[in-house]
Amino acid sequence: MTEAPEFPEPRGDESDPARLFARYLEFYRETVLRKLASLQPADLRASRLPSGWTPVELLTHLAHMERRWIVWGFLGEDVGDPWGDRREDRWHVPDDVTLDDLATMLRDVGRRTTDVLEARALDEVAPPGPRLGDDPPTLAWICFHVLQEYARHAGHLDVAVELAGGAVGE
Repeated sequence: MTEAPEFPEPRGDESDPARLFARYLEFYRETVLRKLASLQPADLRASRLPSGWTPVELLTHLAHMERRWIVWGFLGEDVGDPWGDRREDRWHVPDDVTLDDLATMLRDVGRRTTDVLEARALDEVAPPGPRLGDDPPTLAWICFHVLQEYARHAGHLDVAVELAGGAVGE
């Protein structure tokens, strides 16, 4: 995988909430990818944690999670297998799926999210549907949820990557 470039935290003078969401989501995506790029190939699929997840399993979860919330939930589009990151109630990555494949998926769904944030109002409510039920939230709520997932899991990844001898922090 081509190593993710250093990606700075969004500047403090940005005041447009949609642009802030887009930039922070991109910041966390690239932070996660940079941490994974610092690992040896064997460490990507090995767990050092009692819960048993691996770094690439966390990555597939993040890519599927954002796609579930933005594409399936907010846009109401069919995404094929929205729970493709799971098997037997655990995160799962098939052996033939590479880090590059997952990085591409993450960045592709990220571009979709950025496009949505450029075209839609944050107070727009998602359509009712199988992902969000009959009382769906606003795009702003969805963005906060997705952002907190990235921030939380980037912190989890710090622990796993540190134990494997990779790069930690932002």
